[in-house]
Amino acid sequence: MQFPDYRPRRLRKNENFRRMIRETKLSADNLIYPLFVVPGAKVKKPIASMPGNFQMSVDHIVREAARMKTLGIPAILLFGIPEKKDEIASGALAKDGIIQRAVREIKEKVSDVLVITDVCLCEYMSHGHCGMIEKGEVANDLTLEVLAEQAVSHARAGADMVAPSAMMDGQVGALREGLDEAGFDAVPIMAYSAKYASCFYGPFREAAESAPAFGDRRAYQMDPANSDEAMREITLDVAEGADIIMVKPALAYLDVIRRAKEEFDLPLAAYNVSGEFAMVKAAAQMGWIDGERAMLESLTAIRRAGADMIITYFAPEAAELLGR
Repeated sequence: MQFPDYRPRRLRKNENFRRMIRETKLSADNLIYPLFVVPGAKVKKPIASMPGNFQMSVDHIVREAARMKTLGIPAILLFGIPEKKDEIASGALAKDGIIQRAVREIKEKVSDVLVITDVCLCEYMSHGHCGMIEKGEVANDLTLEVLAEQAVSHARAGADMVAPSAMMDGQVGALREGLDEAGFDAVPIMAYSAKYASCFYGPFREAAESAPAFGDRRAYQMDPANSDEAMREITLDVAEGADIIMVKPALAYLDVIRRAKEEFDLPLAAYNVSGEFAMVKAAAQMGWIDGERAMLESLTAIRRAGADMIITYFAPEAAELLGR
């Protein structure tokens, strides 16, 4: 096909033509909304670095879940901030823990919204790391036992799906075994399979109050330079029983998303993380870019790369625009 016989502009000249040939579809069906649950009642505290997002008590979280249903967003992802943190993550396992309470309330009062829970220890640890500390280091196998117990407690509360994000070796297998033994073999696992040690998590650590008190997470999260390693990580999670695989972050790792989509025959999630969200919001507030167009272009790029679902703080705003 060559000019002048082929003129691509013929099919771009109005919106109806563009709609008919659009290759990548983005809708509310593709979105998952992350929410931050805190103790108390009537709490809705703005997160300074994430405009439009809040730390919320359970009563407000229930209202947000209902709003997501109205917007057509099929799922929410819960992160919990406990009343007290300690060195054994006791708040992560408590029957009346913040996530457990939130899950029960949502499932009781809001139908047809999937509740996914983050399975990690960083929000519950006084030191902010994702696992148990032994001799000054995060102890992988000791952490697996606690993560499995945490996942089972979420399932008992009514969680529809669990999402282990600690990047411990063997975490998916540990959760699958724990869930199955407890009678929750029908609860799926969304695995944070390729989670990179990224600077783009900065605003999240304010929101989840989970910055490490010492060191960093590069000993267990992935080196941003590595792509082949991501395929090995995903292979391990698939073998251990993951139902959904994930790449995190999204925009700086579109090549990894594309590789994962081509190499694995499982549903693929991508996490459009807090720093990616904050950059768009900050530039829009300065008048440097059109925030709505930048948001939709970014989410479309993540879909185009191969993601079946996108975890994003843009979810309600995007769903409203897409529904117009």
